[in-house]
Parts: sequence; C-alpha cells; structure tokens
Amino acid sequence: METLPLYTEDAHGVSEKPRWATPHPRPSRNTMIWRYFVVVCFLICYYLLLRPTEAPCTSLNCYTPCDTPGCAAPDAPVDRFTPFEPEQSQDENYELDYEQPKTNQRPLATTSDYTQTKVPLEAHIMSKCPDAQDCLQKLVLPAMEQISDKVNFNLSFIASVSSKTSEIECMHGPGECIGDMLMLCAANLPFPPTADESLLPQTYPRTPIIRSLGFANCLINDFSQIPDREFVHQCAMEHGIDFEALNKCASQQGDKLGGGGQGEPSLSGLALLRESALRSQSVGARISCTVRLDESVWCIRDGGEWRDCAQKGDGANPQALIEEVKRLWEERN
Repeated sequence: METLPLYTEDAHGVSEKPRWATPHPRPSRNTMIWRYFVVVCFLICYYLLLRPTEAPCTSLNCYTPCDTPGCAAPDAPVDRFTPFEPEQSQDENYELDYEQPKTNQRPLATTSDYTQTKVPLEAHIMSKCPDAQDCLQKLVLPAMEQISDKVNFNLSFIASVSSKTSEIECMHGPGECIGDMLMLCAANLPFPPTADESLLPQTYPRTPIIRSLGFANCLINDFSQIPDREFVHQCAMEHGIDFEALNKCASQQGDKLGGGGQGEPSLSGLALLRESALRSQSVGARISCTVRLDESVWCIRDGGEWRDCAQKGDGANPQALIEEVKRLWEERN
C-alpha cells in the first residue's frame, strides 16, 4: 500500500511542504512577558471595579435602659451658669477637666455631604428636661432613621442669655448648661479628630449627625447624671466622640465663636451655647421640646403631652414627619 507523501515535487523538481508541516515560530521571551503583564493588569482592574463595597451604617442607636411637668424659658430668675475657673473646679461635681482613660478606638471613617437641597429640621430642647427626652426618643430619632440624608438637622437649646455679660441662665441649673454645651461641642468637633485644631482649614468637616445625635440621646436618656464625668465619657466612647477634644471645648473660657481652625478662636462650648440660645429666642422657641420643620412649628412636647402638632395633631407620629420631609424633598430636588 502506498503511503501519502509528506511533501510533493512540482514540475521543476522543487519540493513543497504542506502548511501543517511548517510549525509557527515560538514567541520571544519579551513577547511572553508583555502578554502576562496585560493579563495581570486586566485582572487587577476587574477586581477594583467589581469588588463589593461595605454599606455605610446609618442607624441611630436609641438607648432606653424630672419630674418637671414642663420645661419652658424662665420668666423668673433661675440658677445662673457662670464660666468656671480651673482653680474652683475641684469641688464641683459638674467639672469636666479630667484625664481621659486610655482606650483603643477604631479609626473613624470620613463622610461626604450631599449636594441636594435639604429640608430644614430643628429641635429646641433643654438637656435636663423630661419632655426633651420624650421628644427625641419618640419623634425625632425614629424619623431621623429614615430621613437623615434629606434634612439639615440642627439641635438648638433654650436658655436665657445676657447681652451685657457672659452669664447664661438655664432652667435646671448649671449642670444643664454644661449638658447643652457638651451636645453642641460634640456636633461641632472636627471629624475625623485631630491633635492640633489650629492647623485645620476653616472648611474642615464636623461630626456626622448620626454620631452627634446619638451622643445627645445617650446623655438625655439618663439626664440626671449630666455632667458626671464617667457617664459623659461612656457616651462619648459609644458614639466615637473624641472625649479629650469634647472636654476641652466644654471647659473653654472664651466667649468668641470659632471652629478652632486657622486664624480662629478655639472651639468654645460657651460661645456655641450663647449662639444656640439666641437662635432659639429669635424664632420664638421657648418650650422644650419644640420641633420645627421648614422654619415652622411642627410639634411641641410640653408637660408630658403633645400639642400644637401639624396635620391635625398627627405630627407627633414619626411616620407623618417622615412622609412630609420626603414630600418637601421631592419638590426641591
């Protein structure tokens, strides 16, 4: 039997090999290295673009484990709070100038602000008022769980401010003034925390509302302990608030408003409380707690009862507040 030839000869006697009999030349070493490099780059880009990301936490922890029937701006003289001097603070139970216990904290993440037009939402309270506790825990916090990204929330305080001196009068005494300052300081501290505020630019971000409002709720949940040092420290640790910076702000003697950044006075709880109290006076908020939505009174908690609430009294329902905020949000964005 004849076998197939591996190649044939043409008429001129020249042999010609078939195509499959001639192997392709092997790529050079440089070519192979370049191909591997392209494959590795593709895999890295695929991982960076398609890997899952962790969703940010947006939960407000409401801690639940005075007797005053109502908390309104005083018409008669009440206990006055005067900025305390360092030498007189040793015997006062409301002094905050103490050392911070050494603890290990997880790094705090940065946040970014939305560019949309947010709806103004404000709660005017006194830090040692039972009605303020009910107001935050029964209305404000449940609503903020769902609308924190849609509102420009502000926690303001009710107190009597002197236009001639640095004295501030609080209905429930000096301890309440310190409680007010602690909550204001927590909301205005630089975030992430920094060791030297004097080096910060004026536009440096401040504490996210999820943290500062959670801290305020922690304090007001057991307001009789304000401003006990261990109690304040525990609440600060639970919500990622820099306690050393908080203590410095609340103990600041300066009465000039500033953020502690470049060319600004140090962050002062006293100045923040003065500004906040004047803000409450300017909008006519005298009762703790008064909730205002879009610059109008939404609901008032007074003497353990809701009154003057929007939507024929249904404004005390968190769901009603949520729906109204969403409606206003959709109109403006």
